[in-house]
Amino acid sequence: MCGIHGIISARMEAGEIGHKLSLMGSVQAYRGPDDERCEVYECGRRRVGFGFVRLAILDLETGMQPIRSVFDQAALICNGQIYNYVELKAELDDVEWLTKGDAEVALQRLRRFGPEAALRDFNGMYAGAFFDPVKQRVILFRDRFGIKPLYYRELDGDFWFASEIKPLLSAGSRAEIREEAFPTLFTYRYLPGEETVFAGIKRLPPGSFLIYDLNSGTYKIESYWQNSFPAIITDNSEKISLVEAEEMFYELFCDAVRLRLRSDVEVGCFLSGGIDSCAVAAAAAKIQPELSLFTIAFKEQAYNELPEVQKFLAANGSRFKKAKHYVAFCQESILAELPALVRSLEEPIFLGAVLPTDQVCRMAAQRVKTVLTGEGADEIFAGYRKFLIEMAALEYVQADQLGRRELERNYPELRNYVEHRAADPLQRYIQSETLFTKLELSRLLGYKGGDVADLRKLKAAPFLDGREHPLNASLAVESRCRLPDYVILRLDKLSMRHSLETRTPFLDYRLAEFAARLPVEYKIDLNQGREKYICRRTFSRFKLLDERSAWRRKQPFTSPLAAWLGDEKAWPEVVSEALSGNMIKRHGVLDLKMVKELKSQVTTAGVGPATLVSGADRLFAVLVFTLWYEEFCCG
Repeated sequence: MCGIHGIISARMEAGEIGHKLSLMGSVQAYRGPDDERCEVYECGRRRVGFGFVRLAILDLETGMQPIRSVFDQAALICNGQIYNYVELKAELDDVEWLTKGDAEVALQRLRRFGPEAALRDFNGMYAGAFFDPVKQRVILFRDRFGIKPLYYRELDGDFWFASEIKPLLSAGSRAEIREEAFPTLFTYRYLPGEETVFAGIKRLPPGSFLIYDLNSGTYKIESYWQNSFPAIITDNSEKISLVEAEEMFYELFCDAVRLRLRSDVEVGCFLSGGIDSCAVAAAAAKIQPELSLFTIAFKEQAYNELPEVQKFLAANGSRFKKAKHYVAFCQESILAELPALVRSLEEPIFLGAVLPTDQVCRMAAQRVKTVLTGEGADEIFAGYRKFLIEMAALEYVQADQLGRRELERNYPELRNYVEHRAADPLQRYIQSETLFTKLELSRLLGYKGGDVADLRKLKAAPFLDGREHPLNASLAVESRCRLPDYVILRLDKLSMRHSLETRTPFLDYRLAEFAARLPVEYKIDLNQGREKYICRRTFSRFKLLDERSAWRRKQPFTSPLAAWLGDEKAWPEVVSEALSGNMIKRHGVLDLKMVKELKSQVTTAGVGPATLVSGADRLFAVLVFTLWYEEFCCG
């Protein structure tokens, strides 16, 4: 886990490029506090500058980057890790290796096979840049799910890229803000797609690579992977049996965990009460018994999963008898740290999960450099309640009166969902979680139309040909939008704020491709009302989880915002200044009268971890946006 940054220029001298690279590295130094290096290469009409800040996890002695090839002086910088580098290295038996890590393996495979073939072989999380002097090009690349970030920008004829946005702001001219993106932001709670809220600064899409021609100064982007879902299977003879699927899943899952334990430093594990992190911890403990476990707790009992964690550890005591369990409480005082979190996130994210995520990362970073997490399971194996509702809706339209009444009892929100369910899966994606209506947006932002960009326009839509099962279509949208642009983005930015590497076994591409091929009834069991059905069955069958832990209902990972924001007198000073002071008036973006109304709508009545949209969520969006605007637009 590190930070990368670079410049391609036809006008700047090597010394100027080196100076700007140093500036870029300094503003993301927390991504790599152990070492830093910059190099500038000449090629044709342009100079290429590569910068690297290192968090030493693997190959501690010889793993510094940029790394260069002795054959043709090709160079590479890469943030993240290619977990299967040992196996890939063994295939190149004619190379005299200079290092012991994964970066040199990536360099040599890119040299030999080119970007598309090489990237298809990589199993890991990575975002990097490859300088190819033979073909006079630079290739930027990003892992399949966008676990590692990579931003780029064209400025005054030069091309800049970095792991974060701040380096692109600090070393070049200040970017303008895309105010036209605000309605989309306040609808989704984050901004999906390639464009950021900063004009001209873009994200390289997941599963893609960018080829920059050093002669012409032009570039193109190509995709090398997309998680594809098959057409609806009508012939039962083609379906894998549930028992066979469980065995295949267990083997793939355990291997995904094994690969992600490859490290030259201790690897810990986040542990909530959910089945995802519990299963990851259990599989990791089989290989590394002296495992450090990290749990975040709340004093608000409805949100506190510590009792469930303690029951899980007690029920599986023999497996965790050598493990060390660390606990910290996330309390309302963390609201005072929101400006620092907003600065680290760089892009406005209006979800309360950012608060406990930051706290658990802070706690873990005090003891280890890298941890395993359960992120990705919900998006790959249908872990959210909305997927249950989607499956129930399909059954509802075909059920008789008695069947419909039974479904309505089990899923109270179902009837309303069916009545308003959009035919287009891209529109259905946000239906149940829309933060503000179009009319409210026009008031809050002063936009008459409150235009919200379509996911296709945002280039955030997966490829769908209409033959997929509606559940799989929903999963495709979820894994292309929310997963990289919120779930993983917030995990990367907040963990790296504390110089902590996070690894996600559920996002092993082999698991994702396996899950995509599964019959939908293996993912969702409507009879029991259980999401991630095959995960629960498998973890129970192979004793990774005790029965209670395997089948307990999902509790969303979020914060008690209603309790924290409901008492204005208890707000930290920075929250009061943002919501009740002159900050909003000074910015002139949000409507003061509506913000006042939103403050009055915060209540704890009927609000819990499973509440999708509450008054507190809406006010939190205003709070985060205001602090973000103060940080990035008022300097």
